[in-house]
Amino acid sequence: MIGLWLCAVILVLAGCTGSSSNEKTKTLTLWYWNRSLDDGLLKAVEQQFPGIRIDAQKIGGDFKSKLKTTLAAGSGGPDIVAFNDWVTELFASSDRFYDLYELGAAEIEDDFLDWKWQLGVTPEGTMIALPIDTGPTALYYRADLFEQAGLPSDPEEVHRMLSTWEDYFEAGVQLQQHFGGSVKLTDNISNIYNQINAQSETIYFDRDEEFIGESSASSMRSAWDLAVKASELGLLANANTSSSEWNAAINNGRIASFVGAVWMKEILQQASPDTTGNWKVARAPGGDGNNGGSFLAIMKSSEYPQEAFEVIKWIQSPDNQIQTFNNINLFPSAKAALEAESMHVEEPFFGGQATGEIFTESARNVKPAYFGAKYANINGIVTRELSMVALQGKNSEKAWEDALNRVKKELLR
Repeated sequence: MIGLWLCAVILVLAGCTGSSSNEKTKTLTLWYWNRSLDDGLLKAVEQQFPGIRIDAQKIGGDFKSKLKTTLAAGSGGPDIVAFNDWVTELFASSDRFYDLYELGAAEIEDDFLDWKWQLGVTPEGTMIALPIDTGPTALYYRADLFEQAGLPSDPEEVHRMLSTWEDYFEAGVQLQQHFGGSVKLTDNISNIYNQINAQSETIYFDRDEEFIGESSASSMRSAWDLAVKASELGLLANANTSSSEWNAAINNGRIASFVGAVWMKEILQQASPDTTGNWKVARAPGGDGNNGGSFLAIMKSSEYPQEAFEVIKWIQSPDNQIQTFNNINLFPSAKAALEAESMHVEEPFFGGQATGEIFTESARNVKPAYFGAKYANINGIVTRELSMVALQGKNSEKAWEDALNRVKKELLR
């Protein structure tokens, strides 16, 4: 009788224990896109945080539109969500995200590159997004073609002698004269414009969201004028980046160089397998810049914001950023990760150069910038007008006036 009673007690206790264990399991839903995070690292979260389950949902299609639709609906959404470099577009919805400073972000702020950290902070001082990766820029160039044209080919010499955009253009004239026009200096007018803007502290807006591009002294106007100059000098192949035409021109040696972000390495290698060993990377003319890089945020709909913050803090720790760089080539935003041995690995495609060293220096010297909520819309208007200058021969001043008029209409919407 006593034995039966003990068995019953044990069964009841076991049932209670099982129920308690289930109650302690907290599920955190994560939205991200392919290769925005290391899948292997996500699988390790549950080992690192017992009692937490990660429901990682890889969203295809137009990720930004899906997120904005969710925000407009006013409910639902994941606990944790990835942002791309359009983070400022979500500042107007900052009340839908937890302020990471309130969850402990200030304790790790010094671990990250300051300019990247500040991109996730609203003008009011609310931090809605923790840095994932960065997109430091550099000059990709065909060392063999530069050398044949009598230009420097060593990365340090290229940086020293082609330190400004004007120097770069002069070198381009020399290069094209040597090859009789069969080789162009660079790819397209929009890329020049965007890369010059990427080197600037201000582009279209100040932190009060006031449009500042109309001034003749603005970086927008300077970038416009330099991009037009490259077109007028005939230095452009007029091939859209990553198009089939661009791929062919790169592989066939018709484009000798371009300024691009670190993530262009993979695109370049896939586009031009026949040029292995001929490419090098140097610090970009005009200064260091950034193009791209993602973030993680925690939505107010989450029941477990503190747990979610501990998870994203761990995912983006310096050690894990090194692992992510080694696995899927996301360039670090944590300062300590830039000291990793991985940054010094020699790469056969780039003639044995350790390009990580160049991109590390670029990342350390990017200027803090503010993009504004309508950056993408404004940039699209301006680059479309620029393309008409390069491809259709439109008068550059008329194109500038048309761009400004369209920008002003956009800002009234």
